[in-house]
Amino acid sequence: MTPEIIFEDDDVLVANKPAGMSVHKDGKREEETLADWFALHVPSAKEVGEPLVLTSGVVVNRPGIVHRLDKETSGVIILAKNQEAFLFLKEQFKERQTEKIYRAFLWGELKEPTGIITLPIGRSKTDFRRRSAERGAKEPLRDAVTAWTRLRVGGGFTYVEVKPKTGRMHQIRVHFKALQYPIVSDSLYAPRRNKALGFQRLALHALSLTLTLPSGERRTFEATLPEDFLRAEKVLGARD
Repeated sequence: MTPEIIFEDDDVLVANKPAGMSVHKDGKREEETLADWFALHVPSAKEVGEPLVLTSGVVVNRPGIVHRLDKETSGVIILAKNQEAFLFLKEQFKERQTEKIYRAFLWGELKEPTGIITLPIGRSKTDFRRRSAERGAKEPLRDAVTAWTRLRVGGGFTYVEVKPKTGRMHQIRVHFKALQYPIVSDSLYAPRRNKALGFQRLALHALSLTLTLPSGERRTFEATLPEDFLRAEKVLGARD
């Protein structure tokens, strides 16, 4: 499982992460991660970034990792090749100066062409792995904003373009789950629903990322849609 390199210069590398590849280790499994691949590709970046201390006390090194994508999410992600670039990019994500666009297939047919979800997100009271934007979520609740546009609808599904304005854990998955339109093949937030539209993984793809590079240039990077998305688009056809 090898990421596609979208862009690379002296400061950063932008990759298209395949679904099924974790961004960094979790202290349990020893499978190759994006951080492992990056450290092999850019050996000088092995000490770049910030380690993660797990609740178990295990320290996980995360070479170059500035932001995350869930394991089953495919798409664009940027990595820093030196500490100065890491800090520069980290500040942009912290101050919400980046723009991210995702594509997703949902269970159910959204009636409106566009919408904005503003439900705050907290931890689930029943599953430590999950977050919740529904009644009963554990405090503290954090503000979360997700804008969406309907692209296609039919057959009991909706294809959407999503622009998260905040970066909460599992935000897109949690927000659509709260609306009762969970993402297709989401085993964590919709475990009782069967897989559909040919997806054997979460039907979520990080399509583009816009930010300012350490060089000062504002750029948009796009990750081509994977085969499972292209097939699902054909299944839905051009209906809207």
